[in-house]
Amino acid sequence: MFYALANNKLDTGDYEFTHELVDIETLNRRAFAADLELTAVSIHAYAYLYENYILCTCGASMGDGYGPMVVARKAMTADELRRQTIAVPGKLTSAYLALRLYLESDFDCVEVPFDQIIPAVVAEKYEGRQIDAGLIIHEGQLTYGEQNLNLIVDLGKWWKDRTGLPLPLGANVVRKNLGTEAAEEIQRLLKLSIEYGLAHRDAALQYAQRYGRDLNDQQADQFVGMYVNDWTLDFGHRGREAVTRFLAEGHTAGVLPKLVEPEFIT
Repeated sequence: MFYALANNKLDTGDYEFTHELVDIETLNRRAFAADLELTAVSIHAYAYLYENYILCTCGASMGDGYGPMVVARKAMTADELRRQTIAVPGKLTSAYLALRLYLESDFDCVEVPFDQIIPAVVAEKYEGRQIDAGLIIHEGQLTYGEQNLNLIVDLGKWWKDRTGLPLPLGANVVRKNLGTEAAEEIQRLLKLSIEYGLAHRDAALQYAQRYGRDLNDQQADQFVGMYVNDWTLDFGHRGREAVTRFLAEGHTAGVLPKLVEPEFIT
């Protein structure tokens, strides 16, 4: 998505972009301090950040019939899963909120860096805690089978079967105090970057591969196709509906303290 911005392929005018690569939960936490003017956040975290940040219409990660997965060394039912200790990539991730909605209850969990969840499930422990299952995001969705793990539930498929909507996972947000004009210009540049990446897919993929974890070229191409597509260019009506419903169900389930209506840059 940001290949063009990170490699000076676009004229950004008065704006300078600094590319910082950290995991989504770290970005969620940093956004609480509002120290980032532009950042990716989880849709779940946005429910706590809406007073300071506004959503961009581009740059979304949507799981359209696929998404975060729960995997384990042995097969189990949803009822059995509720009684397990599950490694999660952070309690502000959209994956965590989706799992809460799926299980219809709270559950015992251990926060584990997203790229260490599969090893923790294989070892059945993390820093002295027992691990019975893991909630995986990112590339693990393509590679968990290589570790002989069982898929318990694909939360993106579950959500699509239940609502007919894609599962909204992540989005870009701009700090509101920058003003409307700046927010609109930043969003315009973000969309240009995404369009550039899609138009120069091979070069953008080679750049992205520097940050890939244990993916071959074919898997990297498949993964990018899952999360950089038409949904990424614009949420559209269904995408906005999905965000609204996801936040509303999180509130109804008692996970989110307030019913939040998403606000998008025009």
